[in-house]
Amino acid sequence: MGTLSYFLGIDVQRLPDDFYLSQASYVHEFLERAGMTNCKLVATPCETKAKTSSQDGTPVADPSHYRSLAGALQYLTLTRPDITLAVQQVCLHMHAPTEVHAGMLKRILRYIKGTPSLGIHLRATTSTTLTAYLDTDWAGCPDTQRSTSGFCVFLGDSLVSWSAKRQMTVSRSSAEAEYRGVANPVAECT
Repeated sequence: MGTLSYFLGIDVQRLPDDFYLSQASYVHEFLERAGMTNCKLVATPCETKAKTSSQDGTPVADPSHYRSLAGALQYLTLTRPDITLAVQQVCLHMHAPTEVHAGMLKRILRYIKGTPSLGIHLRATTSTTLTAYLDTDWAGCPDTQRSTSGFCVFLGDSLVSWSAKRQMTVSRSSAEAEYRGVANPVAECT
C-alpha cells in the first residue's frame, strides 16, 4: 500500500524524527462547500468578548446548513486544537442557531482560511513524561451559568489529547469550577 500520506481527510507528512498531521486538503474542500474561499482573514478563531446567549439574534434561515458546517468543524479539531474552544461554543447552539451564532461560525472559517496547514507534530522522544494543562472559566455560560473547562495533555513534547467541554453542574465559586475541571484531564491521564 505504500507510505501513509493521506487518510480520512488527514494529510500525513513523514519527517526524519516526527510526523506532521494536518487537514489542509480537507480545509480547502470545506471552505469551498461553505462558500468562503474568498473571505477576509482574521487572526483569532473567536472574539474575546463575553460568550453569546442562545437567545441572541434572529434564527438562521437554514439551520441544517449551520449544523453541517459545525459538524465539519468538529472533525477539523482532530488536528486543530487551536479551534477546539471556538468550535465547542458554536456547537452549543446547534439546536437553535441564530445569526449571531452563524457569525461566530463564519469567524472560525475566516481564521482557518488563513491557517489551512496548521496541524500537530508527533515527535519521537525518549521522554515518557505526561503533562496536562487545564483552564476553566467560572459561570461563563450566560444561559446556564455553567463553567467551561479545557485541557491538553502532552506525552513528552507531543500533544496527544485535548478537549473543551461545558461542566455538568453549576459551580458556586471559581475554585469549585477549577476543581471540577481537573477531573477530565486526570481521567484522561489515568
